[in-house]
Amino acid sequence: MEYMKCKHCGNCSRWKDAFSKFGFNDGDGLIKTPVIAQALENAGYAVKFSRWSPHNTIIYSIKRDGIQYMPNKNSNYLIGYDDPQEYLPVDILALLNTEFPPVSLFSK
Repeated sequence: MEYMKCKHCGNCSRWKDAFSKFGFNDGDGLIKTPVIAQALENAGYAVKFSRWSPHNTIIYSIKRDGIQYMPNKNSNYLIGYDDPQEYLPVDILALLNTEFPPVSLFSK
């Protein structure tokens, strides 16, 4: 489990930022998309991500056993803009929430 906490300000990154065009401070902050992708790959998924210049680096494809888990261009969801909690399967959400739990200001 890796906590993505900035060593300078103490703010924590959210895994959802790896799916957002404007995540990780619009690409100007500490980009942790490769860390999120690696956690998915360790669980057996094939993950593709790239820089959305001049914005954030985002995950745009998650596959396993020939099944694509990201919405395609004909979907009701728009990659980079819509909340991944709305379109990712429960198994992937559970994995991401376990590997990168939300950290609140008052957590220990």
